[in-house]
Amino acid sequence: MDDQNPLAHTVITLTTSEYSEAERLDKFLAEDLDSVEGMKDSFSRERIKVLIQAGAVSVNKQVITKPAYRLKEGDQLELTVPELRPIHLEPDPISLDVVYEDADLLVVNKPSGMLTHPAGKERRNTLVNALLAHCEGGLSGINGLLRPGIVHRLDRQTSGLLMVAKSDRAHRHLSRQLKERTAKRQYLSIVQGDLKQDTGTIETSIGRNPKARERMMVLETGGRFARTHWEVLERIQGRFCYVRLQLETGRTHQIRVHMTHMAHPIVGDTQYGQGIEKVIRLKTDGQLLQAYRLQFIHPVTEKEMGFEIPVDPAIEKALNFLRAL
Repeated sequence: MDDQNPLAHTVITLTTSEYSEAERLDKFLAEDLDSVEGMKDSFSRERIKVLIQAGAVSVNKQVITKPAYRLKEGDQLELTVPELRPIHLEPDPISLDVVYEDADLLVVNKPSGMLTHPAGKERRNTLVNALLAHCEGGLSGINGLLRPGIVHRLDRQTSGLLMVAKSDRAHRHLSRQLKERTAKRQYLSIVQGDLKQDTGTIETSIGRNPKARERMMVLETGGRFARTHWEVLERIQGRFCYVRLQLETGRTHQIRVHMTHMAHPIVGDTQYGQGIEKVIRLKTDGQLLQAYRLQFIHPVTEKEMGFEIPVDPAIEKALNFLRAL
């Protein structure tokens, strides 16, 4: 367990300065801990908030459980880092397509049909279960739980590249790149209809559909900002487009929602599509969407990493079918 969380049981002591007067407790800890030698990227602000609410932080020997608590100059802070609690998931010896692996991270090619992580009653045969077996527990701890460091996710029927962190440091660093939009994620897809322009960008707010909570939708008010870039690679019979898409943000179902909102749903998308597959008798196992290219900065070496995989055979097969219509 200690290999997963080398700071477990450590008591970290900090003292505020005049510049910390009236600063929020969670903000102060997030910034100060990041500057302590050996702790860079060990704590996110969300993680710190959880620790504060759990009673792991004291100010002048008094436990403070409010992240918004305002500090004064000279306050003495103590943070006790708890041991990680294991999650109750079984490792599954499922073969993984590992594109890259080192001591800090993996890049895996998730197949269509595999859940990224357990959901509801589905507790086996997910990417998380496979990672538990592959890495034998050597993965990042998130919010106090020992669990595989899934930095970002793909829908069940979306195939392609995913970053996986083996340590908290790697996880925080990679997550920050996604948040700051310096990590690049590109996708390939086939969409219905003939896009009017060769390239474009769609910006909206995306949130839960109030009438169907399992679905997302573009919202006029509320939701979270989302931006997707698209480029037409091939126009097919004036009825379909083979496209490349790039995410700037990473909202749930973002690409699928954005393309549907533009009246160009992804072929094979039974949740957001229009059922064109049945009309033209095209058989698919879900939306034709693949995360085929991934770029990021290595969290330890700080070298630029880039990965690209071949076009998913399901997309190639569909392209050939549509070209022959």
